[in-house]
Amino acid sequence: MPVEDGLRGLTAIMPSIEDLYRDLHANPELAYAEHRTAAIVAARLRGDGYTVTEGVGGTGVVGVLRNGDGPRVMLRADMDALPVAEKTGLAYASTVTATTESGEIVPVMHACGHDVHVSCLLGAANLLAGSRRSWSGTVVAVFQPAEEGRGGARRMLDDNLLDLTGLPSVVLGQHVFPYPAGTIGYRTGPFLAASDGYDIRLFGRGAHGSRPESGVDPVVLASAVVMRLQTIVAREVAANEQAVLTVGALHAGTAPNIIADHADLKLSVRTYDREVSARVLASVRRVVEAECAASGSPKPPEFVELFRFTPTINDPAATEIAMAALRAELGPESVREVPPMMGSEDFGEFGDAAGAPSVFWALGCVDPAEYAAAEAAGRLDELIPSNHSPLFAPVIQPTIGTGIRALVAAATAWLGHRR
Repeated sequence: MPVEDGLRGLTAIMPSIEDLYRDLHANPELAYAEHRTAAIVAARLRGDGYTVTEGVGGTGVVGVLRNGDGPRVMLRADMDALPVAEKTGLAYASTVTATTESGEIVPVMHACGHDVHVSCLLGAANLLAGSRRSWSGTVVAVFQPAEEGRGGARRMLDDNLLDLTGLPSVVLGQHVFPYPAGTIGYRTGPFLAASDGYDIRLFGRGAHGSRPESGVDPVVLASAVVMRLQTIVAREVAANEQAVLTVGALHAGTAPNIIADHADLKLSVRTYDREVSARVLASVRRVVEAECAASGSPKPPEFVELFRFTPTINDPAATEIAMAALRAELGPESVREVPPMMGSEDFGEFGDAAGAPSVFWALGCVDPAEYAAAEAAGRLDELIPSNHSPLFAPVIQPTIGTGIRALVAAATAWLGHRR
């Protein structure tokens, strides 16, 4: 269908979508606790005529709109927020706290823009439902829980998502990034990295702080492990390969005069190539086990996998179709190729499981004037907050309007046309 048919109602729905965004931002929910968000999503989809299934993969919501014969287009948004204390100063900033599964009370913030994703997809779903006379096929709107390292995509798939939706012809998605609002960033082939997360427990032997000789100090052991791990990327990964190894958390002990009996590390490894991932992870295990042996650890370390993301790889042919549609809608100057990113997503799980091509793009969300000033000063990293920052605050417009237009334009490129 002509994309203008699908976007004809955009101006009329925008106030409602903007209000929805502010509400979602002020009321974030952690992974698998997105009950309020899911209820809002389900109600809006039903109001637009979608067949809705709730509770998919925990708190996921799936809306299916069948409109005759034609391609089946899957559009995906994620819903979960992060345990971050918001510092944006926005009038609609989150003051929410939540209790984690371990009983810890944490602040909660949409520090990665998933509230934008939900708002954009609900807006696109509404417009596509309102333009059914112009297209044929099936629109599948997937609202995923627990993208932030908790395996939400896999849980939805394991909960028979594809039986509910049928196999898609293409899977489309987007994610806000700190690029100028009103622009789209894309890349053919590898776009986001594979990521593996592990919780590693190192065992010492507890003792009094005055008698270190009677124990095995896991703090010293953990310090040695952290420093030695840094040599893996520096000395074991070739210059033409890319990998990032991050120890994001280290905890040991409870008091200054007690030698603890264990230390816990949380680390992640990111690469664009699963073979490189395998080599780096094998090196991590070798280093950790060797340092434990060198320290006289009383038992081998324990490794618990926290998450495993495949790389996000954009299908070349499908990417060209989608980006041609976005260039036509937004203007060629607003759609640009960007370098691959070391961030990770589980979006690729859907296309992989369905055997369907997938396309994922970056949606700019920074005030263009602020971005230009920071870029001119050579201070982008310093002045423009990134995803997961407590200062991350997408500008509502033109971010959301662009996101809705992008989803409708890309979906339209596959859906059948009615005359």
